Amino acid sequence: MIVSYTHEDGTVEQVSTDELSTVESAAIEKVTGMDWAAVERALRVQDPTAMRAVLWTHRKRANPPLRFSDFDVPAWKRRLRARLEREEIEEIVEELLRDDDSEQARDEALHYLRKFAANPADVDAVWADATGPKGNVLAALPSPAATPDGSPNSSTDAAWATSSMSTGA
Repeated sequence: MIVSYTHEDGTVEQVSTDELSTVESAAIEKVTGMDWAAVERALRVQDPTAMRAVLWTHRKRANPPLRFSDFDVPAWKRRLRARLEREEIEEIVEELLRDDDSEQARDEALHYLRKFAANPADVDAVWADATGPKGNVLAALPSPAATPDGSPNSSTDAAWATSSMSTGA
């Protein structure tokens, strides 16, 4: 996750949870009273305490005596955001593809992913990678001429496999 804080002058301070040390992660767990998995879930729902804790650890690097109890984030609803990074988007897209949801449900999920992505273009790129020829399960199958028994069961099977692979269906 990327936690960002927009200052009054418009500059944006960003912290990636991927860049936190184990000591910083433990400090976040301690001040929030959550284990790391709960912190990640809290960030996904824009929990102010979790976002504040991530920003606090970042600020502590420059100001080690900074105490969490003394650290406030004014106008947090306008200025503080947690957004998904590409790796998290990839994990969610994998889950979407495993689920047997309707096309409408997938479209809705992709809409929300774009809304909560640090870079909305990552959502479309990850989706294209996962569902395009390289991500398509059919594309990974051997061609009919390369099957171990020499040929598909029928000419219909061969035609179906060829047309499905070429269309990405």
